[in-house]
Amino acid sequence: MASTLLRGKTALVTGSTSGIGLGMARALAAEGANIVFNGFGDAAEIAQLQSDTAREFGVQAAYHNADMSKAADIASLFAFAADKFGGIDVLVNNAGIQHVANVEDFPVEKWDSIIAINLTSAFHTSRLALPHMRAQNWGRIINLASAHGLVGSAGKSAYVAAKHGLVGLTKVTALETAQTGVTANAICPGFVLTPLVQKQVDARALKDGLSNEEAKQALLADKQPSGEFVTPEELGALAVFLCSDAAKQVRGVAWNMDGGWVAQ
Repeated sequence: MASTLLRGKTALVTGSTSGIGLGMARALAAEGANIVFNGFGDAAEIAQLQSDTAREFGVQAAYHNADMSKAADIASLFAFAADKFGGIDVLVNNAGIQHVANVEDFPVEKWDSIIAINLTSAFHTSRLALPHMRAQNWGRIINLASAHGLVGSAGKSAYVAAKHGLVGLTKVTALETAQTGVTANAICPGFVLTPLVQKQVDARALKDGLSNEEAKQALLADKQPSGEFVTPEELGALAVFLCSDAAKQVRGVAWNMDGGWVAQ
């Protein structure tokens, strides 16, 4: 029997055409939520993703190509969701980009883009989602921060600043909705083998003359004591828990799922 935890509700997952976001979207769809996909990719593949999700889980699936660095695009995304589904009940802020360089060498335009997509977009989506959530006295905001929302790493100034900021935004949102049926929490993954992390693996393999598998293990050894990647499916399961009644008093949490990264 299909799960009905989120039947009749609609989830927007930003950056959901691949990686963590897709894992989140699938987990929420498996609980009965209609899904609004967002992200970049081949149009035919995205259309197939929508039809596959709808068929597999018996839900409705839609897609909007909003550029999450642009406030006007985000407003258009929410107007689209309101017209099609009546509003967003579960908001997962997952869209993110990365660039690595020392502070003095960090390109200004890269800084601006990372802050816009990784942090400012979550402000815009939250402010647009909250009126509908407050009106129905139920909603879930889940911000995909990172272990880098809790600790720093050299060379990642913009990413770390954005993710720390996202944890702070989560706390404030949770306090402002504390006496309602709306909750806001952050999930802070360690290394997940997404296309973003695979680029780091590839760069390390090239730099150090390692095989791809050796480069993966070297990357994990630096930070993640378990020696294993976190999976999108594991993160999706945590998101489902945060949507459940069991988590209604989980508010303003930065929940790390990181193989022991920040325990060190």
